[in-house]
Parts: sequence; structure tokens; C-alpha cells
Amino acid sequence: MTSFSFNYGPRVRSAAGAADGIADLIAAERILFVTDAGVRGLGLCDGALAALTAAGREVVVFDQVEADPSATTVLAAVEAGRGAGAVVGFGGGSPMDVAKVAAYLLGSGDELEAIYGVEQAKGRGLPLVLVPTTAGTGSEATPISVITVGATEKKGVNSAALYAEWALLDPTLTYGLPPAVTAATGIDAMVHAIEAYTSVRLKNPISDALAREALKLLAANIRTAVNDGGNGEARGAMLLGAYLAGVAFSNAPVAGVHALAYPLGGHFHVPHGLSNALMLPHVLGHNMNAAMPLYAELAPLIDPKLGSLGRQGQAQGFVEALSALSADCGLPDRLRAVGVAAEHLDLLAAEAMKQQRLIINNPCPIEQHHARALYEAAL
Repeated sequence: MTSFSFNYGPRVRSAAGAADGIADLIAAERILFVTDAGVRGLGLCDGALAALTAAGREVVVFDQVEADPSATTVLAAVEAGRGAGAVVGFGGGSPMDVAKVAAYLLGSGDELEAIYGVEQAKGRGLPLVLVPTTAGTGSEATPISVITVGATEKKGVNSAALYAEWALLDPTLTYGLPPAVTAATGIDAMVHAIEAYTSVRLKNPISDALAREALKLLAANIRTAVNDGGNGEARGAMLLGAYLAGVAFSNAPVAGVHALAYPLGGHFHVPHGLSNALMLPHVLGHNMNAAMPLYAELAPLIDPKLGSLGRQGQAQGFVEALSALSADCGLPDRLRAVGVAAEHLDLLAAEAMKQQRLIINNPCPIEQHHARALYEAAL
């Protein structure tokens, strides 16, 4: 019998309009509500804010979260939330990541610099509710927050103390996502499932089952969600798939694709999901010898026709099917399309090496010369 431990994370409420019932889940009288200007400007959080206000809660809205949120932003959110008894994170991965760390710091009194890394946050944060408005990052399911430190370096906080009490999955909040964002965040969620299933550390039967179900849901619905953004069934399936992938990689961590994606976000401000999509086929190719049996197992979930092939054909077909899916969804497939040039390859490779917490999970070793070759192949 395989020995493993597993954490299912937050309690979940999944329904159209679930966010409007948020007041029922929070007992605190003063609430820090973390979002970003785009989400607030679109009115996506109006229902939740109205529900909290109608319930007599004092709500402090912090809407200054940027993409790839900085440590400065986290500390500003903490300052805004002084005296709060609970925190809500509402938006994509960036607002939720900020909300997780802010809730922890406000509750524990710890310093941000002391909690970077794995299980360094040992205290107790404030009650936290997370509401995703994209189907991609899975941040609502995870105890992980990624923060930009200085100009470009990304550092992770990974601790069970960051788990939310509740995750609210409300597909109506995703209906207005533009096709490009739907595509990139959807691929991000698929990478979470793939890397959880193939992780060489902490892979386990429960994360495997969740990763497979997540990949099945995401692959079957991403094209519809991109091309018909108001399709409630597809949007709901994408949101659930992203959540399940988040639970999977919370327990069986992601690896090389993410390690090479982070420098693209830090230095070129490429959205995280697109960074993953750009590097995915190249890292999968690098891993092929070690991960071929697992890629073959996943292949029919992407394209049922691959199930009739032999193991090598299934694995290669898996990589090709993922590339075709990205193209069908309108995503670029070359780094030059996002501003990367040959002179940047050494920098990117060196920066990728800082992501050892992810590289150690990869099916094949990735040294600096491997990373450079993979970036060059993607150029």
C-alpha cells in the first residue's frame, strides 16, 4: 500500500449565484475584501459586497492588487485590513494570493519575510473566503501564494495555514471573461492537473483521481468556453475542473512547466497561464522518457481517439493534442510573440534555476543548460 497524506482544503459551495450568499459564511463584523480594479470596475463583486453590507458588516475594500502581486501590495493590504476579523479574496489568482497571505499575517502577527518557503507559516490566520472569477489558477483550493519580491523574483508561501475556510464556485462570475483569458487560464488549470499527475514527489492515488477528473472536464469544455463565453455548462465545468486541479497540485506539487513559466511573468509580464502554455510542449518533450507511461494514461482524456494507439503513440499524441488545443484557443506558440529574444535566454535560464522548490518535482532533472535549451526551443 502506498503511504501518503492528503488535505482536501476548504469547504466548497458551487452554484450559480453562490457569491451572493457570502454573508452566511462569515461571522466577523469587519471584513477586508481583497480584489483588483478590473474586477471591481466590471461589477463582478457588486452582489457579494451588497450582501455583506445588507447583513450589517463593515467592509474595507482593497482593490489595488496588480498582476504578479508584489510584497509591497501584500503589506498595503495588511495595513488596510487592521482590525478586520475575516478576509475575502475575490478575483483571479492575484487577488486570492494576496488575500491568503494578508489573512495569515493579520491573524498570526508574523512578518512576511519569515514565511517564504514550505511550511514556514506556522501560526493561525483570520477566517478566509475565496471567490474565483477565472477558471484557471486554482488558488481558491490551495495553501500556496506566489509573491513578486523586488523587481522580478517570485517567491512562494506554501503552508496549510493559508487554506481558506470556504471556496465559492460561481460560474456566473466567469461569463464575461474574454476568450484569450479563458484560454490561458484554462491551459493553466490543465497544466496543474498534468504536473500533479506526473510529479515525482508526493504523487498519490487521491491527487491522481482528482487530476484525471480535472483534465477530463477541462479538455472537454475549454474550446466551448472560449468560443461561447455565456455557455453555463461549459463555464461551470471549467470552474470545477480548475478547482479539482488545484486540490490535486496542493498535494502533489507542480514542476518544470511552472518553474520555467515564472521567469516569463517576472521579466516580461506574460500572464501566468500563457507562460505555462508556451512552455508546456517543450517541457513535456524533455520529460518524455521518464513520464511516457503517465502521459499515455492521460492522452485519452484529451483526445479519446488516442486510446487505440500504443503507449509511445499515446504519449506523443498527448503532447501534440495539447499543442493543437492551445492553437484552437488562439494562444501564441512562440516566445517571440511575447517579446522574448535570443539575448534573453541566458537570463531566463538562470532565473528558472531559482525555482528549485518546483524543479525537484519534475520527472526529469532540469539543469540550467536544459532550461536554456527549452527556452530556445520555444523561441
